[in-house]
Amino acid sequence: MINRMSYYITNVVSKYLPNPLIFAIILTLILFVCALGLTPHGPFDLINMWGNGIWNLLAFAMQMALIVITGHALASSRPVKRFLTAAASTAKTPAQGVMLVTFFGAVASAFNWGFGLVVGAMFAREVAKRIAKSDYRLLIASAYIGFMTWHGGLSGSIPLLAATPGNPIERHVGGVIPVSDTLFSGYNIFITVALIVLLPFLTRLMIPADKDIVSIDPALLKEDPDYQRTLPADASVAEKLEESKILAGIISLMGLIYLVMYFYKNGFNITINTVNLIFLVCGLILHKTPMAYMRAVAAATGGTAGVIIQFPFYASIQLMMEQSGLGGMLTKLFVDISTPTTFPILTFFSSGVVNLAVPSGGGHWVVQGPYVIPAAKELGADMGKAAMAVAYGEAWMNMAQPFWALPALAIAGLGVRDIMGFCITALIISTPIFLVGLMLF
Repeated sequence: MINRMSYYITNVVSKYLPNPLIFAIILTLILFVCALGLTPHGPFDLINMWGNGIWNLLAFAMQMALIVITGHALASSRPVKRFLTAAASTAKTPAQGVMLVTFFGAVASAFNWGFGLVVGAMFAREVAKRIAKSDYRLLIASAYIGFMTWHGGLSGSIPLLAATPGNPIERHVGGVIPVSDTLFSGYNIFITVALIVLLPFLTRLMIPADKDIVSIDPALLKEDPDYQRTLPADASVAEKLEESKILAGIISLMGLIYLVMYFYKNGFNITINTVNLIFLVCGLILHKTPMAYMRAVAAATGGTAGVIIQFPFYASIQLMMEQSGLGGMLTKLFVDISTPTTFPILTFFSSGVVNLAVPSGGGHWVVQGPYVIPAAKELGADMGKAAMAVAYGEAWMNMAQPFWALPALAIAGLGVRDIMGFCITALIISTPIFLVGLMLF
């Protein structure tokens, strides 16, 4: 039944879902028309909001790009690649391969979302190389489906932003929301573990019939380059500095010392910047020399192309949603019909709707946080759970919003239409996991 559902949805998506950039442009126009009809703002006001918003999230865009780049660079190091090869060889059948990729992607995304996206796609490629008759589209989709764990994991941007002093909703809360109330709460542990355990069984049920299987393109079977370089005996001083293990070691040691001091002073307070630094330092250590790491970074930047060009569109959409009041109207619609019991559930669904327009976790928080948190405070609802309901809705709806699939697709050599049918099926079937966690804890 589930494989027939995913087959049907895949066929529909392949006909009607445009390239993610076109999706962003069409979404911009739809929201423009909605804001024009539902808010008191005129067309020139909205165009002004749109233009003012284009460069609004450059700092955050840089943080997000670095998470992808540092995660990709770390994943391409020799030790991590050896681990991927060894892990991929444990799967012997297509069903085992799909389940292993999903499990691997879910665990990696819970650790770091950029690492999960990149390593999951690389791992899916390794499995596809080793198991005949695997559906390559489903393997890559399985890696992205594992991405549903990211907002409940250590790099979840909404709980991390909510725990970071100076974040946009701090004044509404009267302080920060500590990660003990979000990431390390009982309901979040339940939801994250349930996704890690159950998603592999779900993707196994999506395996297409033999006649519908799409195998990996042989051109993708070539090995990734080795970024290490052996210097000739007559290498120049400049070349020796570029390939110096000592320089990489000193900088890595400085980074490690800073991280130890930071965590000693602040406790286990993980922010986007500390995650990036951890991955940068680990990447330098594993690549051994500055230029080996630089070559890995250069190879990784291609995966950020879609993020870089689309982020301005979504920054503009976010500002239109925020300044026109359209985002607030949508969130308020759900909040007004909420009770303390139903509040997390309705917030979850409202977050999913908003995510179609604002797929960035941080930007999403800017749009919804100022409405959700005061409402939670007024209703006497758990503010940590309110924040996580927004986070879960964002992670859940990513299965229908292709924005964050772009880095994985760049590595896989596939298009968004190849995987979205499987992802939307996962969105539908996984819904009870989030609802049970939010209602019973």
